[in-house]
Amino acid sequence: MPGEKPHGVARVISKRGFCSRSIAENLVREGRVSLRGKIVRDPDTPAYEDDEIMVDGTPVEAAQKFYFAMNKPRGIVTTASDEKGRKTVMDLFREQYAKMFPGKPVPHISPVGRLDAASEGLLLFTNDTQWADDVLSSADHLKIYRVQVKGHPTADDLAKMEKGFNVPPRVFGESEEFMHAERAVFHSEGEKNCWLEITLSEGKNREIRRMLAHLGYEVMRLMRIQFDNFTLNDLKPGEIRAIQV
Repeated sequence: MPGEKPHGVARVISKRGFCSRSIAENLVREGRVSLRGKIVRDPDTPAYEDDEIMVDGTPVEAAQKFYFAMNKPRGIVTTASDEKGRKTVMDLFREQYAKMFPGKPVPHISPVGRLDAASEGLLLFTNDTQWADDVLSSADHLKIYRVQVKGHPTADDLAKMEKGFNVPPRVFGESEEFMHAERAVFHSEGEKNCWLEITLSEGKNREIRRMLAHLGYEVMRLMRIQFDNFTLNDLKPGEIRAIQV
């Protein structure tokens, strides 16, 4: 197709919302996938967006696109499954979807990015992989967090976060990482702790916790309240709602 770049057939299957990429790769290796009428066994076999692809003789059509928001509670892990047996966001999503749409099959869907187990708040879900990639890769899609901190950071500390600084690596032997906040301001203050509002444009691992730890402050709670144009509003912990993009 002129001007179009092919992708691996497993990726195209995943982008159509048929299943996850890892499952698609297994289907290909098992010889259950045909591309333009021929069985392929290499998940990276080049395929175009509108190619004829079948799994077990059934056409893989582009699925209806779904977009949801969840208020992720603390203690829930952002994975499809957990080796420690902890509840995952996908377990919670399936429960909530079944309540909202009794009898309907749960769509193949994945979280957009992640929140660590100790964090809470707004988490987006979709089966539109192109949209998810765009949201995660663009610096224009800001993320806003409310962060409860033990103690009271100074105005100078917040200015340092906005300017940015190198943070020690999480794993010994790796390089330092430069991190910064687009905006770091006080939201409210208590006697022994305070709430900050911090805006990020990047998605580095545990970025807020590591920046504040480097400045000598412990994070007590971390809640994402906005991602791009989407906000928590009145969504209760554990609940989901459909969103328009």
